[in-house]
Amino acid sequence: MIYKTASDWLNAPQKRVLFFGMSGLGKTYLSSMLRATGDWFHYSIDYRIGTRYMGELIADNAKREAMKVPFLRDLLRSDSIYIGSNISFNDLKPMSSYLGKPGDPDRGGLPWDEYTRRQDQFQRAEVAALMDTGHFIDRSHDLYQYPHFVCDTGGSICEWVDAHNPRDPIMTALSARTLMVWIEGSDEHIDELVRRFDREPKPMSYDPVFLLETWNAYLSEFDVAPDKVDPDTFIRWAFAKALNHRQPRYRAMADNWGLTVGMSDVMQVHDAASFDAMIATALEARG
Repeated sequence: MIYKTASDWLNAPQKRVLFFGMSGLGKTYLSSMLRATGDWFHYSIDYRIGTRYMGELIADNAKREAMKVPFLRDLLRSDSIYIGSNISFNDLKPMSSYLGKPGDPDRGGLPWDEYTRRQDQFQRAEVAALMDTGHFIDRSHDLYQYPHFVCDTGGSICEWVDAHNPRDPIMTALSARTLMVWIEGSDEHIDELVRRFDREPKPMSYDPVFLLETWNAYLSEFDVAPDKVDPDTFIRWAFAKALNHRQPRYRAMADNWGLTVGMSDVMQVHDAASFDAMIATALEARG
């Protein structure tokens, strides 16, 4: 780790940290709070994906839908209107709508082949965005003169790395430039994530092997044809399984490459000083 002791962290003139873990446990909250101090550059992996790597795909998908409407089609073909996505750090709906959900097209589902094609696009985009982290560390300091840097990753980072491999290219690159911090939720926090997802199921990205196994298991257990699957029901079912799938992966990332802080600790952080204290305590606990 680039900071081995609490003293190293507290006295560092340039603090660089990366958060990982399930969505909804505080990664963006902490990143936004630090950004608001004026001393931290906030690099959002999801924002980078949606603007740099998948922006054209997302916009073209919206245009494809608009082209189905004769009035909009004529305006688009004459360049009389412009359609683009308005992704922000706190609103990633354009990207989620592009990823979509598999299943019955009459209920908004995508054919399996198209769904997995978009999953593959997202995987390539997320890996590229993660590997851009070092570039943005340099850019934030050299161009914008921010002393500190925070990277806010998506929940699917654990799908693309092998935390048990000491030569994993993504983990090696990230840990060389940032302090990697897992925000771990308690059982109560995890239960709340499930309830929240059940109220508003959202598209997610998964390791292709896990995804195919989950899809086939769903089709078998519920004896349903692929084009008759209720998209929301499936992704709710897949999300619950993904929690168990991802937890040991996050833990291995933290044990082998970084630190762990609890969501209960995150909830006590309200400014840069209390954030620094939380990280220093975690470093002391790691020993």
